[in-house]
Amino acid sequence: MRQILPLPGNEVFARRLADAGGWELGALETRRFPDGESYVRLVSDVLGKSVYLVCTLARPDEGFLRLVFAADAARSLGARTVTLIAPYLSYMRQDRRFRAGEAVTSISFARLISASFDSLVTVDPHLHRYPALSSLYAIPANTLHAAPLLADWIAAEVRSPLVIGPDEESEQWVSAIAERARAPWTVLRKVRHGDRSVDVDVPDLSAWQGRQPVLVDDIASSGHTLIEAARKLPLQGFPKPVIAVVHPIFAEDSYARLRALSERIVSADAVEHESNAIGLATLIAGELSAAEDAAEQLVRRRRPPEPRDEVEQAGYDSFPASDPPPWTSGR
Repeated sequence: MRQILPLPGNEVFARRLADAGGWELGALETRRFPDGESYVRLVSDVLGKSVYLVCTLARPDEGFLRLVFAADAARSLGARTVTLIAPYLSYMRQDRRFRAGEAVTSISFARLISASFDSLVTVDPHLHRYPALSSLYAIPANTLHAAPLLADWIAAEVRSPLVIGPDEESEQWVSAIAERARAPWTVLRKVRHGDRSVDVDVPDLSAWQGRQPVLVDDIASSGHTLIEAARKLPLQGFPKPVIAVVHPIFAEDSYARLRALSERIVSADAVEHESNAIGLATLIAGELSAAEDAAEQLVRRRRPPEPRDEVEQAGYDSFPASDPPPWTSGR
């Protein structure tokens, strides 16, 4: 039996995923102790079940320990396997040591995830120097792709589109989207000077006058590339562009700035955002079904539930069921 368990902030996506797969939706309880430590309790019974913890990692630092605690609790309470469903996977940016002494956090983060989970499912991780997640992760890491969903949305919602990618590296990805959407395509030329400084060169697009430009990208983080492109397209006589991205991070005021320059902004729901228009639950549910069937014999670090020792049992027995201590009731 499979159980979907959402971390805080992931309840909506988890319910969509459970509904798409026809699986049990579980629950867990978390809160903060006065000193800032995390309290985690699995409300649902996980014994003998394949547990899928749903946690998009767009802003990972605040809740990462809760995620690890939940995974460890599930395993110690007898879960058959524990899988992380992270529609957005963080810590892919620092993939080398650019300056002496820097932490290569993509490797460090992969080690932490690999030590806590049996497998990982994510959507369009921002691979750059790594050929695949298997170069980083010591567990099966399934990468799904939202490009066909973006293409289908463009084909259905945009009249006479011109698909435009952010840089030369995106050429293969953008051309596949355009082919599926039956639209012409091109890419920009981008020179990045830092996290917040980008020069964008828009090629001559006069051959496609009369079409609706659609800027596509796998991630909108600082938004600077999309903002610069959206500013320059009208200079060639085009209308405001439609923006379609997989991961809507939109740091600081980037969404408001881009909204003023675009006809419409849409995104996949890998990260909860007001621009969400493309659902990923069915895509992920299909992968989970296939992966579970293929990996029926692969059970990593399986162990029985941990029995309570005498001290722990005495703690439970010392409180009458009618009068639980405050820390068990959430007050």
